[in-house]
Amino acid sequence: MQNISVIGAGTMGNGIAHVFAQSGYKVSLVDISEESLSRGINTITKNLDRMVAKEKISEADKQTTLANIQTFTSTAEGVKNADLVVEAATENVDLKLKIFKQLDECAPAKAILSTNTSSISITKIAAVTSRPEKVIGMHFMNPVPVMKLVEIIRGYSTTDEVLNIIMETSKSLGKVPVEVNDYPGFVANKILMPMINEAIITLHEGTAGVEEIDTVMKLGMAHPMGPLQLADFIGLDVCLAILKVLQDGYGTAKYAPCPLLVNMVTAGKLGVKSGEGFYSWTHGTKDLIVANNFKK
Repeated sequence: MQNISVIGAGTMGNGIAHVFAQSGYKVSLVDISEESLSRGINTITKNLDRMVAKEKISEADKQTTLANIQTFTSTAEGVKNADLVVEAATENVDLKLKIFKQLDECAPAKAILSTNTSSISITKIAAVTSRPEKVIGMHFMNPVPVMKLVEIIRGYSTTDEVLNIIMETSKSLGKVPVEVNDYPGFVANKILMPMINEAIITLHEGTAGVEEIDTVMKLGMAHPMGPLQLADFIGLDVCLAILKVLQDGYGTAKYAPCPLLVNMVTAGKLGVKSGEGFYSWTHGTKDLIVANNFKK
């Protein structure tokens, strides 16, 4: 396992490329535009600069990490030598199925195909390939260079050999892999998203304000970040997409997204990525938005 291809240079993709490259793997980072790739490399460089400033790595380590990454706008070129592909595109089932059909055609027959999906069935994704036994989930947590957990999800056909390889590969990154079964939301989001949704319902019903809800959960439940701030950090569109997967997958009302969440996503208020969600975000700094905004 030497050559890693990462599909998508966004928040998750560049973080995944970062940790593989820093751990000595040769990484091919693939995206549809040079602009997206440049943003991804700039993010990796800034994160490495922070690590150098904190004396966690040396300047030489930073340069070696960056030298381990090549960028490609062609999927076929980017995966042609891959031992492992990690797909980290938008959480959209149709897009992921399209990507995996292409990966199956372009990647070497030996290559393991993994997805960073946070909720979509691994078995469903694997079914569009000719190698379902080599398809697996690797759900990294954001921010990838910091968070230790990786959910490892085996599909219906994933072999023990592939599972063991991915578990050991995750450990080589300094991560803690946890095997879970292929059900909607897996473990992390099956528990997290209903909590976030309930926090939004609590706000929507007027039980308490944004800061009050987040403060209760931080100080009362020892959460490092309140659920509404976390939702902004994840992306409200991502939260909505995952809740819809849970609702469709389990067919129960408890996963139904709060109307406030639906309205905010429709209005383009997506959290940190758009500059406004439950908080207003400027250069990563949050400010509280007037509570009346949430009564619409």
